[in-house]
Amino acid sequence: MSDRIIRTYFAITGLFNLAMSLIWGIDTLFKLGAGLDIQQVLLTNAAFTLGSMVFEIPTGVVADTVGRRVSLLLCLVTLFATTLLYVACAWRGWGFGGFMWISVLLGLGYTFYTGAVDAWLVDALKSTGFTGPLEPVFARGQMYFGAAMLVGTIGGGLLGDIRLYIPYLVRAGLVVPLFLLAWFRMPELGFTPRALELRRVGPELRRVLVEGLRYGLRNPVIRPVMLASLVAMSFMIFGFYSWQRYFLDLLGRDLVWVDGVISALVGLSLIVGNALVAPVSRVVRTRTGVLMLSTGAQAVLAVACGLLTNFFAVVSLYLLYGVAVGLALPVKQAYLNAHIPSAQRATIISLDSMFASSGGVLGQTAWGWVARTRSIGAAWAGSGVTLLLGIPLYWLARRRDRHLDAMG
Repeated sequence: MSDRIIRTYFAITGLFNLAMSLIWGIDTLFKLGAGLDIQQVLLTNAAFTLGSMVFEIPTGVVADTVGRRVSLLLCLVTLFATTLLYVACAWRGWGFGGFMWISVLLGLGYTFYTGAVDAWLVDALKSTGFTGPLEPVFARGQMYFGAAMLVGTIGGGLLGDIRLYIPYLVRAGLVVPLFLLAWFRMPELGFTPRALELRRVGPELRRVLVEGLRYGLRNPVIRPVMLASLVAMSFMIFGFYSWQRYFLDLLGRDLVWVDGVISALVGLSLIVGNALVAPVSRVVRTRTGVLMLSTGAQAVLAVACGLLTNFFAVVSLYLLYGVAVGLALPVKQAYLNAHIPSAQRATIISLDSMFASSGGVLGQTAWGWVARTRSIGAAWAGSGVTLLLGIPLYWLARRRDRHLDAMG
């Protein structure tokens, strides 16, 4: 039974990220083509991240009450509608304001996904008596994420060379089979859904907030990890959305398919980082040690990308940054889940995502302004330096937790 649960998790992860990644290599170019400037593009992405931040806790309540499967289904319905609205916004000329509001709704859709699928996996595995370490499962799930990103971004770049709106239509189409997969292959195991009546929404939100403070912000281990998420995402989201323009400027040619290829290579770099979890863990025996190693590498590589001007050198360093991120993601997932009670699992994971989204909003707003007034490279160098703040935060978590810090 546990094997079937893991296969379903991999299938959901792969198909979801295949659909999402179709636009990742061309989203900035699509919005620029719709009449937005680079700062407006980053502000619409910040609006998406703000929507993610605002709705994380309410959608965490949904996942921890009516169920993780229902939460994913709501995610897919919202993403289907907002993806088509993006196309309509460009077609009808709704401009910057239209993209802003749609991006907030898109952020709502993503929050129904964050926390819910991971929480479903962990609780379902526990209900079947699974006793193995979670790092290999999460690492392989991240590999499926990277492989899906590899296929999706190449496909999106090729389709975008025909028309920039086509990847959005294909993305909406892929959401349909994913909806059917979640409907039929995602039973609630190890968790008992309960009805969420309208009159109970307020008290339930307060209860979740109190439990989030108790098991999250007041937890001496989880709190610095969440703050580290904020720091990491302040560059990660800004860098991801700005490199599409930045790299083409360094190349000196406006070739959409190049962005698609680079996005695919980023997906491949994440897979390499995921594959390094096992060998690195044999040398670095603690989870926080791996996270600190990854954070230091990310900071150095991001700064170097901002200071150098050679296209091939910068792209190569950014791919190494992807390897460092791929190394950290499954380790952080396992570390958080080791400290979270089952009943609050989706909520606490969503709270971590809220911190990450907060960093994304700050990063895209502040560094987007620097990119517009100075240069994208200067913004990369400055934001890369701030990533170093993550190292002392993980060090604090290590001091307060010796038992669950061991790899595996």
